[in-house]
Amino acid sequence: MTELLERVYLRNTVQDYLIALGIILLGFIATNVIKRVVLTRVIRWTSRTTTHIDDFIVSSINRFGIPAFYITAVYIGINYLTLTLRLQNIFRIAITVAVTFLIIRLISSTILLVLKAYVRHQDNGIEKVKQLGGIMLIINIIVWGIGLLFLFDNLGYDVTAIIAGLGIGGIAIALAAQNILGDLFNYFVIFFDRPIETGDFIVVDEKNGIVDYIGIKTTRVKTLSGEQLVFSNSDLMNSRIHNFKRMEQRRIVFKLGVTYQTSLDNIKRIPQIIKSVIEEQSPVRFDRSHFQAYGDSSLDFETVYFILDPEYNKYMDIQQAINIRIFEEFEKSGVDFAYPTRTLFLSAQHTEDKNNLKK
Repeated sequence: MTELLERVYLRNTVQDYLIALGIILLGFIATNVIKRVVLTRVIRWTSRTTTHIDDFIVSSINRFGIPAFYITAVYIGINYLTLTLRLQNIFRIAITVAVTFLIIRLISSTILLVLKAYVRHQDNGIEKVKQLGGIMLIINIIVWGIGLLFLFDNLGYDVTAIIAGLGIGGIAIALAAQNILGDLFNYFVIFFDRPIETGDFIVVDEKNGIVDYIGIKTTRVKTLSGEQLVFSNSDLMNSRIHNFKRMEQRRIVFKLGVTYQTSLDNIKRIPQIIKSVIEEQSPVRFDRSHFQAYGDSSLDFETVYFILDPEYNKYMDIQQAINIRIFEEFEKSGVDFAYPTRTLFLSAQHTEDKNNLKK
């Protein structure tokens, strides 16, 4: 038995290999005990707290700490052996790649947690969290790019030449993809500045609809008639956007005209009639009503009031009720609405001359 243990293979005895294997197994067993006993209890405890930080710490230990313990056990076990230079290099490269991978994943997860915490405290935070996919895609590309550069540097490669090549290639790509980069930049503007959000009713030039999806390059709007409009993010941000969802109240201005035959008393009473009709409605705030001008075929009145509710259907219901009540009150007072007419007045002399010509 002793002779077997003292046999040498690749600079190590069988006993050395068994000791290294034992170190690795003990490390794996200890890690499993920590995961199944300690970490499980900690997860149960953190699930009952209100903060999300402890949940993230425990999740990070489970996702990155446990694999790190496994890697450490393998490292200690293999490091116990006497390896050839080639095997040492292979082992060093494998450990470096594994550690770099875990660190990149940890940084990416931390950034995602910070972004979620930042977005969740804003208005409609839950909906905004769902839109983090595009941001995280860009962040992951940047993080992985930097991580791979550090990896190549640790492996002994000339990173300066790689960065120089990427710089020249980046300029060429930027020149060839200006529109795409512009849309990407405007996506960041939409996400952080929040001029529009999913579910907002917007009007852009002559187009209108509800924002259905905000992507890295395009924003999609579902119109009231059912079809989908697709805007590039640059085109959308360069336009004048009317966002009606954020309207807290609606200002209404309307005009009506009455005939010139309306009596002076009724003309004086019309602003008060309109005011009383508007104040009957709710939620409404009356502003003013005035005899504005002498029109070509009407005496014109202008009225302004506010509906303290941004919903369009509510506005139309109130406007309809006001129009009906004004019609009723004008009918009671004998006031006639004006419409385009022309009255021709003939003098008596002109009529007599006309009759003589007929004779």
